[in-house]
Order: sequence, then structure tokens, then C-alpha cells
Amino acid sequence: MRTVTVSASRNYTILIAPGILSVIGEKVRELFPKAKTAAVITDDIVKELYLEPIAKSLSEAGLAPLCRSVPPGESSKNPKKYLALLDWLCENRLSRSDIIIALGGGVVGDLAGFTAATYMRGCPFVQVPTTLLAMVDSSVGGKTGIDLEAGKNLAGAFYQPSLVICDTKTLGTLPEHTFKDGLAEVIKYGMLGSAEILKSLQKFYPKDNPDELIEKCVRMKRDLVQRDELDTGERMFLNFGHTIGHAIEKLSEYTISHGFAVAAGMSIDTRAAFRKGLCTKECLDVLSDLLERFGLPRGTNYTARELYEAALHDKKREGDEITITAPCAFGKSELKKITVASLLDWIETGAAA
Repeated sequence: MRTVTVSASRNYTILIAPGILSVIGEKVRELFPKAKTAAVITDDIVKELYLEPIAKSLSEAGLAPLCRSVPPGESSKNPKKYLALLDWLCENRLSRSDIIIALGGGVVGDLAGFTAATYMRGCPFVQVPTTLLAMVDSSVGGKTGIDLEAGKNLAGAFYQPSLVICDTKTLGTLPEHTFKDGLAEVIKYGMLGSAEILKSLQKFYPKDNPDELIEKCVRMKRDLVQRDELDTGERMFLNFGHTIGHAIEKLSEYTISHGFAVAAGMSIDTRAAFRKGLCTKECLDVLSDLLERFGLPRGTNYTARELYEAALHDKKREGDEITITAPCAFGKSELKKITVASLLDWIETGAAA
């Protein structure tokens, strides 16, 4: 079993291994000896796949399992579903000594995490990611939230989990498209600061041996979170491709998945950086080759103006400035502040054929 420890506003451990869902009850009981109930929030697909063994493990540890599922997909990450979850917890009289467990991908983790952060002003929360994207990125670092009409993740909280359990055996049940969503985030980590990850991706398909690669990504994110938990400095590196990616998601009404949108966003950002003399040709070529290798997009049909208008609600905007992540060399990037007015030029430069 691979173990990564995070030291933040709440210290916690990330466990990575195949088949560890069977010990979730034991691990949760060790952390919360007074807990009586474990409220599992999941989606309709994951519920059918994994709820039964988790409920069994929780019961064997003396925890009463409850379950609430939502339809899969970004459309469930909304105020109505969030308020319904709060009402459900109240109806079942969950106390602050009980536990909320997020079982699923990034949507479930964000929604359940925000619910845990705000129910009775905060109760214990365990992340059990079942997708590659959630394992390498969204389950770690404490970002939780829901979408509003104006844009993605505009209501939320920084709320660190108490434990993250990554059972890599669950990756075997993922549709190929969903696995590729996670690969976009893995590529992101390589571009940000790991030539080792980039070289690994050039040589083998991560589904064959995911544990080591997941650990490398998690350790990179852990280090950034520990230095900048509230996303005001170094942690902004992790937003590479996300300003444009979130705009693509919104414009598509979330029919384009997060990883595919971010892949297009990374490509546009990298082309803009290259054309403005900030990035080497090798860096651009490596990204383009990896996106092509794994069947991820290198652009979008939306116009630069459409992307710009959709990006104006981005959380990274600070007054008249916005911070973007600009790749500069193989496995290396830098943060760059630009004016909101010049964001359109940046997108036009990167989107042009």
C-alpha cells in the first residue's frame, strides 16, 4: 500500500492500493471511535458497483451505513441537489461526530465535500475516489463546491478531508472516456513540473500500472497544497488549462467532460505561450503528442470571443487581472498575471490554427 501524508489545516493520509475498499470500515473506525453513522453520498452508477462492499465493511466496524445517490454527471453539482442532501442528513439526524463519505468521481467529491463543510458548520468527511481524475486531483486538497448558473464551482469551501482511500481496482470498471478525463490531469502534472511523469506517459499506458503514477501526482499536489492551501499563490499552478477548460464546459452545458475541456484549454494556453515567446517548441510538441496519443482534444469549436466571455466569471480573476499558468519548458511552467482585457488576445493567439 502506498501512503501519502498531507499536513494542512487538517492533517490526513491518502491510501493508494488495489482492493482496499474492503477495509474502509476499519480505517474510518480508527479515526472516529465515537461515530455511529456513516452517510455515503454517491451517484447512481457507482452505487450499483461499490456500495454493497463498503456498506458491509462499515457495518462490520459498527457503523450504520446510510446512502444517498444522485444522477451521474456535472448537472448534479447544483444548489438544489446540495440543499436536498442537507435536508436528508437532517432527516436522518446525522450528528457532528458521525461521518460523510464521498464515493465516486470528482462531481460526487465536490458535492459531498461542500455538504460536509457546511452541515452543522462542518462534520468529518472521507474521500473514496473511484475515477482516475478524482484520485490524482479532486479528492486531494480540500476544494469543494457546486456550480451556479454563472459558472463552475462558484459556491464552495476549502474543507480538507479526514482520509482519502484510492482503491485502484475501481479504475478497471471505468469507461475509456472517463479514464481519459483523468489522463488530462496526469498530463497537467507532468507539464507543470515533472519531466519524469511526461517521460512515463510517452512510454506506457497508465491503466496498466496506475498506482505509482497516482502517487507521483498526489505528492506534487500535496506539496503545493501544503505551501498554499487557500490557492492564492503556488497552488494556482494546478489551474493550468482550467480557465479556458471551465469556459468550454459551461458553453457546452457540461456535455463536454472536465478532462476533455481541460485538455483543450492546456493546448490553447501552451500555443499562446509558444507564440508569445514564453515556451519552447519542444514543450508544445510534447503536449500535442501526448494529447494525440491518448485521444484528447487539442482545440475547440468555440470562438475566442465565446471562450473569453464565458471565462469572465472565473474564480482566478482578481479585479482587472487574472492569473494563468504558462508552460515554458519540458516539465516546467510559470505563473503569469495578465489583465482581463488582454485575456481575449491570449485566447485568440492560442486558439488560432
